[in-house]
Amino acid sequence: MILTKAQYDEIAQCLVSVPPTRQSLRKLKQRFPSQSQATLLSIFSQEYQKHIKRTHAKHHTSEAIESYYQRYLNGVGRNGAAPVLLDLANEVDYAPSLMARIILERFLQEHEETPPSKSVINSMLRDPSQIPDGVLANQVYQCIVNDCCYGPLVDCIKHAIGHEHEVLLRDLLLEKSLSFLDEDQLRAKGYDKTPDFILQVPVAVEGHIIHWIESKASFGDECSHHAYLHDQFWSYWNRLFGATWASREMEAACLVPLPDPMVCSRTAVRYLVSSKGKHKSTCHAGILSISGPDARGLLGPSPCL
Repeated sequence: MILTKAQYDEIAQCLVSVPPTRQSLRKLKQRFPSQSQATLLSIFSQEYQKHIKRTHAKHHTSEAIESYYQRYLNGVGRNGAAPVLLDLANEVDYAPSLMARIILERFLQEHEETPPSKSVINSMLRDPSQIPDGVLANQVYQCIVNDCCYGPLVDCIKHAIGHEHEVLLRDLLLEKSLSFLDEDQLRAKGYDKTPDFILQVPVAVEGHIIHWIESKASFGDECSHHAYLHDQFWSYWNRLFGATWASREMEAACLVPLPDPMVCSRTAVRYLVSSKGKHKSTCHAGILSISGPDARGLLGPSPCL
């Protein structure tokens, strides 16, 4: 199904006053029953990450860190088994995993002779049993497993989903007998920045020529599209199209809307295609989900899909 801009804005507005908890996600699903859990979770995660970036600095002042640390010490002093850190993170509207990092760093600074390195902190967050204080280890663990948007557990899930759907996309391309090069093959040819797949024989979708495919395991809102264009897509255009498809007429790059299903799941495929437009400012966002049943027919090898 198609998620319209108005529907997306309604969900995003609803998220402004929602804390990042599983209970909130259940309420969100009740509010928007027509949307999948995966869609709501992905939008929820992206909107919350934007909020965290806006408020990150105020949680990392020396005054804030000392205040959080003293509140943690007072809380576990009264009841070490209570979810002190998790409650504190929710109270100040900060990601539980990031709050755990702040307190862990402050604790190690107080108890270690040398400041802890980033790798040591990351290792302890991935495996709280390494933390020398049992109470703090339990508090950190509670934060990690109850964080829907940040932390090593979420990172592992995102990585697994991304890899899973790259494999799915590869299988679809093979099933449709499309000739392609993947990232490993492109790196072997000397490319340092590569999309997931380059089609050795381009295909057409609604009159637009598709040269390569980039898979992103996230919801494609306008902000993420602009970020990916800046960080990845334009470099693909300049490095890969300029060398590989120099003989083809390509005057501008744009992301075009594709047929149903669009913008409907956390797993999406973004297509960067050539157009007859005269300016790169004509770029706009479009997403094709590869998780819907109709997506398989859109990857066929016919000249015009």
